[in-house]
Amino acid sequence: MESVVSTAYGAVRGVVDDGVHAFLGVPYAAPPVGVDRLRPPRPPVVWDGVRDARSPGPEPPQVAPPSTGGPPAGAEESWQDVGAAFEAVHRAPASSDYLNLNLWTPEPGRASLPVMVWIQGGMFELSSTAAYDGSRFARDGVVCVVINWRPGAEGFLYLDDGVADLGLLDQVAALRWVRENIASFGGDPANVTVFGESAGAMSIGCLLAMPAAAGLFRRAVLQSGAAHHVVETEQALGVAHDLARRMGVPPTREAIADAGVARMLVAQAELKQDLMAHPDPDRWGLPVVASLMPWQPVVDGDVLPGPPLARIAGGSARDVDVLVGTNADDWRLFLVLSGALPGITDEVLLGDVRSHGYQSLAAYGLDAALALGAYRDRYPQAVPGDLLAAVQTDWWMRIPAIRLADAHADDAPAGSTHMYEFAWAAPGLGSVHALEVPFVFDTARSDAPLFGPLLGPEPPQDLARTMHRAWVEFASTGDPGWPAYDTDHRSTCRFDTTCTVVDDPRAWERATWDGLR
Repeated sequence: MESVVSTAYGAVRGVVDDGVHAFLGVPYAAPPVGVDRLRPPRPPVVWDGVRDARSPGPEPPQVAPPSTGGPPAGAEESWQDVGAAFEAVHRAPASSDYLNLNLWTPEPGRASLPVMVWIQGGMFELSSTAAYDGSRFARDGVVCVVINWRPGAEGFLYLDDGVADLGLLDQVAALRWVRENIASFGGDPANVTVFGESAGAMSIGCLLAMPAAAGLFRRAVLQSGAAHHVVETEQALGVAHDLARRMGVPPTREAIADAGVARMLVAQAELKQDLMAHPDPDRWGLPVVASLMPWQPVVDGDVLPGPPLARIAGGSARDVDVLVGTNADDWRLFLVLSGALPGITDEVLLGDVRSHGYQSLAAYGLDAALALGAYRDRYPQAVPGDLLAAVQTDWWMRIPAIRLADAHADDAPAGSTHMYEFAWAAPGLGSVHALEVPFVFDTARSDAPLFGPLLGPEPPQDLARTMHRAWVEFASTGDPGWPAYDTDHRSTCRFDTTCTVVDDPRAWERATWDGLR
């Protein structure tokens, strides 16, 4: 069956399967080409007739992810190459019309259903909607939208020329499209929840602080990402000038745009390889070396007027309900996939940042010797690689999430902040980064696109139903089903085969990182 819905820019034809209407590859902004390349998004071009929206649209230009390492011990039979899994879903047709979205709804028309807009992760370097199926949200009475946005240099090139954070502005443009058009698909434009993971959650941390995003959403869910990972203009300028040098063009927006997409992507890949091989903080800045993310949101004074966490503490997100959390072993995933975990030693952890980069504890603002002793006391059975994973999890995810929850709870109305921790451990991996995503979408199957290889042969379906339902309830009412977070109790729902609410489960981590970035 097919379904036709009219938008402000033209009609679209989707498909209907088991009562769910899907509209795929719908443009929310004009193609960013020609004079619009490396510029803020503009509204879509109006079309005549009915536009086909029955298959996914094209994806933004991006550098393919690096190949991954081998299987972790104990997971050989169930493990598949996650890099190959990414390639399997990353096959949308090449086109410039990539500022598009996918949408699932149970009832086009004016049903005034809750709306959830997903912003996917990818270290601000990858953007693909293909792995995310929103049909289960539609099945449960929610209009689900998944958006593409410009990553890498396309989205975060900063040249101090009045243009910044295009990837974030793309997300704002998508939310404006939702506000303008979602009623025709059965959604309530006054009840929109943004939710996202990793760089998607970090993007939401920025949206909570951006004047341009104010009023575009009522609730926000941040999964393994918060409001810390941004860079100052000096670091962003250094990266941009390095890119221009590799491209052989002047460091201007016009020259870089005129050189073309292919040339930029080659230079972008070379830059990332150079950063990994020569992690000099004096050259790149310590946050870039520690994160290995040369492309991040920039605190430019306009799009992002100030550091997101400070703005949230000052009231920028006072009217937004917030649900934030992490996975128990978040950053262990990357040490396993890269094959680096077994090679980490005490000498590496205590080594100089210029020699060991993100594997040095000093990269995270820590006194390396004191931190190694503290984490070894905390985790006496852990090998050095797992100690590094614990530090990285805290620096990347856990402490930023707690600080965001604290800042929001101290400023927003009582009951509008909630916190979770995902603790179910996949065989041979642990509770690693992105593992919660298929549970949130209720697509936790071993053969699921992209995420299936992480789950093992029999992921717990009761957990998927429980977590998915909590997200639906939060989007519908602002209450996911457990006590709100405040700085007296820090109530946290821990999702595992048995779900429990724990007060202040990460007190040691909070104390250890007190006063540090």
